[in-house]
Amino acid sequence: MKSLDIAEVAQRSGLKPSALRYYETLGVIAADSRKGLRRQYDASVLDRLALVALGRRAGFSLQEIVATLGPASGAQAEFELDRDRIAERAAEVDHRVRELTLLSRALRHVATCQAPSHSQCPSFRKMMTEALTWTNADRQKL
Repeated sequence: MKSLDIAEVAQRSGLKPSALRYYETLGVIAADSRKGLRRQYDASVLDRLALVALGRRAGFSLQEIVATLGPASGAQAEFELDRDRIAERAAEVDHRVRELTLLSRALRHVATCQAPSHSQCPSFRKMMTEALTWTNADRQKL
């Protein structure tokens, strides 16, 4: 595969060269070689950076991403993903989606409620009771 200069990787990935160097220190990516003072990367680094971007969107820390992908090596066209860890995160995301969907519905109801006062609306009163359980559940997580 073709080697890419750090500037080209930065341009194609949308990341700053300083971020790429930081990713290297964490073991997220690895330079293949150097041309003078400039780092050179195997073109497969773009695939790895795409997986990092997906992982970040899924809420993984960079350390979790390294654990999921495994440490980087210079020319690494293939990668193994920790499927169990990814399945766990997918379940967490699904749970959060359900929570946010319920929250969105509640907010929409509050915004459009036809009751003369929110305190008189049975649906709103039920939501307020449920909100206290959410708060207690959140405290227990801490």
